[in-house]
Amino acid sequence: MNVSNTSLESMLNTASSNLASSSADKLADSAKNISSKSSEKELKQVIKDFESYFVEQVLKEMKKTLTTDDSKDKSMSQYKDMFMDKTIELLADEIVDEVGENYTNQLYEQMKRNYDIK
Repeated sequence: MNVSNTSLESMLNTASSNLASSSADKLADSAKNISSKSSEKELKQVIKDFESYFVEQVLKEMKKTLTTDDSKDKSMSQYKDMFMDKTIELLADEIVDEVGENYTNQLYEQMKRNYDIK
């Protein structure tokens, strides 16, 4: 089987794009399920998902300012980018778990009022 660099780059671009959109889609789907019948646990999970996604996007933008795109091997660069994106996603989750409690509680109280959750 002969795989050209162009087809490999195309596959990597597609995979990377699918990962990014699935993360946003997952967040949107979980937010759609919130209603006045939602439990405290469900609401807090949606808030944590939102916070993680937000922190993830901030970290990705920071990464862009710290890295250059002068590598000679584009396919290896894309592998590195996919690995970094997954690492950033996990790091964002950890940051929210460790230091996001104050912000989480504020969002939780506001969403409880907005959705009239008792």
